[in-house]
Amino acid sequence: MRSPVDIELIHTIAQLRERLHPSRSAPIALVPTMGALHTGHGTLITKAATETACVVVSIFVNPTQFNDPSDYQRYPRTLSTDSEFCQRHGAHIIFAPSAEEMYPEPPQTFVEVGAVSEHLCGKFRPGHFRGVATVVLKLFQIVQPDRAYFGEKDAQQLAVIQRMVRDLNVPVEIVPAPTVRESDGLAMSSRNQHLTPEQRSIAPLLYQALQHALSTIEKGERSAASLQQQALATLAVPGIRVEYLEIVDAASMQPIETIQTDARIAIAAWVGSTRLIDNVFVPACH
Repeated sequence: MRSPVDIELIHTIAQLRERLHPSRSAPIALVPTMGALHTGHGTLITKAATETACVVVSIFVNPTQFNDPSDYQRYPRTLSTDSEFCQRHGAHIIFAPSAEEMYPEPPQTFVEVGAVSEHLCGKFRPGHFRGVATVVLKLFQIVQPDRAYFGEKDAQQLAVIQRMVRDLNVPVEIVPAPTVRESDGLAMSSRNQHLTPEQRSIAPLLYQALQHALSTIEKGERSAASLQQQALATLAVPGIRVEYLEIVDAASMQPIETIQTDARIAIAAWVGSTRLIDNVFVPACH
């Protein structure tokens, strides 16, 4: 972890642009977040602080990416502790706008990223990736970063952003970072704090199912249907309701029947009333 630096908390677009104007002679990094920061976010911030001169962390719970209003309302908002966290990890600026600052009037312009957003979470969360792509492009326009840092835990989100940047010629380098996990394998997530102790004890089964599939691939299995069936069998326990467990092409996020190119095994499951996602990468060399 880097030594703490003085950090600025900015709430308006105009103030942020004014603040960043003198910094544009050196690389600027953006780490987009919705707050409730954890070690996974810290890894992104530290990496950005190591590689660029100015790190902006955006903290904004984006209403347009929630298809369930109650989920939006219960999403944790912890700006005070998040500010201290960002400072410890070497960020220079926190951009924490209100919903009214980001959407001063009902938006009529959105970013749709097509096929890459339609499967997996896109199938179960209508409009989610439209909201994600739109707000990320807005943040790119506001901050104008040279690099933007995203975690691989949200692999479909990462693929959506990468495709958007390519298709729209957005001049920003997308920098992925590996999923950060708890000691028992559970992917770190702001949503984990909603789990009861009993639910937390079974949540690592999601990662164990993915690891089981990887182990089966190592033994020579290439059929997506067979891998899916075997992995799902490990999750047939009370308290877990699997939304999907799919094997997809790593770039297009489209389902595949046989693993021949880079792939991801992705899962979304409800543990009690909390929806968790995870994935693992399968390189083509397997």
